[in-house]
Amino acid sequence: MKQFSLLLFITLCTSLFARKPNVIIIFTDDQGSRDMAIYGAKDLKTDHMDSLARSGIRFTQFYAAAPVCSPSRVGLMTGRTPQHGGVNGNVKLGKAGMPASQITIAEEFKKAGYATAHIGKWHLGHTKETVPNGQGFDYSFGHMVGCIDNYSHFYYWSGPNKHDLWRQNKEVFHNGEFFPELMVNEASAFMDKNKDNPFFIYFALNTPHYPYQGSPEWLKHYNDKKIKYPRNLYAAFLSTTDDYIGKLLKKVDDLGLRKDTIIVFQSDHGASTEVRAHSGGGYSGEFRGAKFSLYEGGIRVPAMISWPGTIAGNQVRDQLSTGCDWYPTLLELAGLPAPEHKIDGKSLVKVIKSNDAQSAHTEFIWKTGRAAIRKGKWKLHMAGKKIELYDIPADPGEKKNLAKENPEVVVELKKRYNDYWESIKK
Repeated sequence: MKQFSLLLFITLCTSLFARKPNVIIIFTDDQGSRDMAIYGAKDLKTDHMDSLARSGIRFTQFYAAAPVCSPSRVGLMTGRTPQHGGVNGNVKLGKAGMPASQITIAEEFKKAGYATAHIGKWHLGHTKETVPNGQGFDYSFGHMVGCIDNYSHFYYWSGPNKHDLWRQNKEVFHNGEFFPELMVNEASAFMDKNKDNPFFIYFALNTPHYPYQGSPEWLKHYNDKKIKYPRNLYAAFLSTTDDYIGKLLKKVDDLGLRKDTIIVFQSDHGASTEVRAHSGGGYSGEFRGAKFSLYEGGIRVPAMISWPGTIAGNQVRDQLSTGCDWYPTLLELAGLPAPEHKIDGKSLVKVIKSNDAQSAHTEFIWKTGRAAIRKGKWKLHMAGKKIELYDIPADPGEKKNLAKENPEVVVELKKRYNDYWESIKK
């Protein structure tokens, strides 16, 4: 009995004083559903992103919380659907952003003693209360609006053009320096400073969002491969992005922290077909749609989690998962309490542990200018009087509308959708 009590005491002490894992979330911008070699893009070199997948778990039915930037980030930061999180569309310059009352994942980790850093794109608010330093981040470096030129760090959208680069909420100037390289340098310095204690880093890349600014080496590589315009420009920028992800991972390795660090990777939504993106370049494979669309190509995204030594490598999960799910998943993996407030995300820990686990979600709902709900194999699209119903496993390209053949399914999913919005009001 004494021996058992001693063993229990040692176990409790080890659990109590063991180092909590670091967490790094790598969030790319406008990366297409299939835009990674390991996800099926045969014309891309994405060695470092692929290595993350091989060192952990790759999800094949992972959905962004929204098909546009700001709402998708709300899903990640709050674990809630964008509407539940207080943001219905992209946050415009000078306009109100994500309400300060929202409890971010950074606030949860900070409360648990983590050093927290935002590096890169924010796009969730501009006021003192809604910038990263007001939303749980000890340290912040990056831009506050939707995109910037990676060398001048100006926001070129509608006049007046505006310089947008900030460190700790103070404007800084690094004219001519490549933004992804600045990001790696900032993240590396933060890790150096906090290497002996747990840290949380939100590494939100401005890439491969336009303007496409790939390195000369990658531009030559894809031109030599005779990749056609605009895919050549997009591919060069994505491979350049991959290089800087590789530099970030190398820093984690050089500090000897890889086995102490959970690394999550996700694209915020599908690839852009906007004029500024040369009307395309991204790849969604068999999926229909792109950025702004609730078809699969707009919201089904590459997503991975890696934690060598704890999560086995070379695994694939097909369970339905969403960007809202990282919030409760990472808290659970880090041994922290589940959030006390209501969220829409579900912990993926059981799915991570077993390929046989049921999907954490029975359903998930999106709303932009139109609406969609996914429940089991069915996905319902609603836009005014237009109703579309698809069997996603059988028809991932959403080509055959089955609404007329399955009126009872349409009624059920409409009810689930309406019930959800009633719950939001409470």
